[in-house]
Amino acid sequence: MIRDQFAGCKVYNLLNSSTFITLSQSPARIRQELGPGDRIVVIDEIQKLPTLLDEVQLMIEEQGVTFLLTGSSARKLRRGGVNLLGGRARVRHLHPFIRDELGDRFDLLRALDIGLLPSIYLSDEPYTDLASYAGVYLREEIAAEAVVRNVPAFSRFLTVAALCHGQIVNQSNVAADAQVSRTTVHEYYEILRDTLMGFELPAWKKTIKRKPFSTSKFYLFDSGVARSLQHRKGLQFGATECGEAFETYIFHEIRAYLDYTDAEADVAYWRSTSGFEVDFVLGDATAIEVKAKANVAGHDLKGLRALKEETTLKHYIVVSLEDSPRVVDDIKIWPWEVFLQALWEGELL
Repeated sequence: MIRDQFAGCKVYNLLNSSTFITLSQSPARIRQELGPGDRIVVIDEIQKLPTLLDEVQLMIEEQGVTFLLTGSSARKLRRGGVNLLGGRARVRHLHPFIRDELGDRFDLLRALDIGLLPSIYLSDEPYTDLASYAGVYLREEIAAEAVVRNVPAFSRFLTVAALCHGQIVNQSNVAADAQVSRTTVHEYYEILRDTLMGFELPAWKKTIKRKPFSTSKFYLFDSGVARSLQHRKGLQFGATECGEAFETYIFHEIRAYLDYTDAEADVAYWRSTSGFEVDFVLGDATAIEVKAKANVAGHDLKGLRALKEETTLKHYIVVSLEDSPRVVDDIKIWPWEVFLQALWEGELL
């Protein structure tokens, strides 16, 4: 995408060992190499050499150069006490494919099964590539990036975290299953957040009639990656794990919508201490329950009905695999395509 959108601009790729060595030995080299026509400069994988940010700030202030700084981890930048450009940087997150980016190439079952990472979704051998991604990149490269000394322990944690994907986090249980300490599990979850491999879904606490939970859920960033770490493949509609994958996909579209549109809203989940639950609450406006069903029944609405008693939200929606939209007790039961259209048109906030 960078090559396409910024053709002709100077690009420094810090994955290139010679570029990395040169700039690490002399960060000022980047300033010396810029000519008067270099008004936009790209530095890829900036987290590998945070000391370059001093040079970046200097060139922004003295030469008016615009920089595109890309990276796959914010851990070193957040924790290294480095120059964060004094508020001059605008942060944008790029997500895996959304449906509209793929157009006619989008297939829901494929997206749920192998996820939406571009190189995986478009691969002729997605399971092999997913296994490589999970096995080499996640278990080894991220461990190295985060200076994890015990790679086998981190690998065990990844498997357990994937099995707890989309659930309320109990770090003591995860620690026991991964055979590491609770403090280590806390650090490992921080690594997943800093490397953009996982996202916390906070609890929505604004109900009065029913006491809400306050513990967050944790989702890995992509359904295919989660399923690979769970050693699952070959998903079919109607399978037990289809619900989890469908929920992950809808969460993905919601997060992408919030990031790409700069919508001033958050997403959370709601669960009462008495056991009622709604998958997502979007911007204090819309309650969303996700059901991978072609026929949503009355008992599937109990969480939304319980939340609806609070009369605080505008919309109550079930996202489903049904063919056409309908309404039951002011609860909208929508096909997933109808939901996505309403989401991206801004009708749910």
